Amino acid sequence: MTNKFKIINDPVHGFINIPHEILFDVIEHPYFQRLRRISQTGLLNLIFPGATHTRFHHALGAMHLMFTALETLKLKGVAISKDEEKAAMLAILLHDVGHGPFSHALENMLMDDWHHEKLSLLLMNKMNEEFNGELSVAIEMFQGKYHRKFFNQLISSQLDVDRLDYLKRDSFYTGVVEGNVNTQRIISMMNVAKDELVIDAKGIYSIENFLTARMFMYWQVYFHKTAAIAEFLLVKILARAKFLVSTGEILPASENLSYFLYRNEFEKATQEDINRFTELDDNDIIQAIKFWAKNDDIILSYFCKCIIQRKFPKTIISSKPVDNEFINDKIQKTEEKFGKGSGAELVDQISRDLLPYNSEEQPIYLLQKNGDIVSLDHSENQILSSFINQLNTKYILSFPREI
Repeated sequence: MTNKFKIINDPVHGFINIPHEILFDVIEHPYFQRLRRISQTGLLNLIFPGATHTRFHHALGAMHLMFTALETLKLKGVAISKDEEKAAMLAILLHDVGHGPFSHALENMLMDDWHHEKLSLLLMNKMNEEFNGELSVAIEMFQGKYHRKFFNQLISSQLDVDRLDYLKRDSFYTGVVEGNVNTQRIISMMNVAKDELVIDAKGIYSIENFLTARMFMYWQVYFHKTAAIAEFLLVKILARAKFLVSTGEILPASENLSYFLYRNEFEKATQEDINRFTELDDNDIIQAIKFWAKNDDIILSYFCKCIIQRKFPKTIISSKPVDNEFINDKIQKTEEKFGKGSGAELVDQISRDLLPYNSEEQPIYLLQKNGDIVSLDHSENQILSSFINQLNTKYILSFPREI
């Protein structure tokens, strides 16, 4: 009989235990092992060379933080059964199992508006059949349907173990220290009141630090102008490839990627869609980009070379939309250089929005010494929370360097 109580060495959290056999079985499953071949941060390693960690990595880290959080709550007198502990750990372990290659942005390209959470749920249900219903409670928690609300909040809220792991992990691998949150301190301050996940009031500054760390990580890392354009280029590449295929052009690609390039109807995912999707990973996309960089279509090859040779378009970032006259000038120069019709394809303005803290939806609550609960932005001790609930937008214009 296999020993399923393993210990995994994680560079971010140290040793991670696998305390339940079912967790080991799920980790061994091909759907989960695929996450080893899917980057946690897309093409970020083109900007931060250390950012080569995977979704597999992150899922294990989030599972570990869930275990730590539940241990903390038990010590504070919250009754949590073995089955609930197991379900919560399974739910967070599988929260990203439906992730497509690279970025969130590609999922919609491959499966028309199939968000990764919808795919994760689909795959969890498939696995649940294989495991004879052992994932049923985990699926309830993942969907936010479990009757004890704090489990759902640990999985998905403004202060969940998913965010705690990816901020600390991405900060570690990118080397951007502003994102390094003190996960241990935050978890040690977690509590439950009236079935809600709350934070002991004395932990307020750790929470504010977490929210600002997340804001810095977004502007410095995830929404870095080159990172944002790299992700956008992936979408443009697939869109262009789908367009060329629809006109009858034959593009070299792996069997699974070809399947999605030709397929356009995804009302309901068929068994074959699922089989193909769960065999698709970053390697299929990179391989195709390498092939297509030599394609005769000037637009497709231009985009692919940007990524493979790391010759990105020129980018300008601004807090307001770029002047139309300036954009039209760039379009005209692009057309002169690359031919008619290329301007609309090669000159782009994209925007990125961030609301660091949403005080309306699922606010973070603090538990006072006297048992009262107060929302973070209404606490007398808060320093920043009332300033970071403003939406912030940045605009990024990209155009060929050759002009």
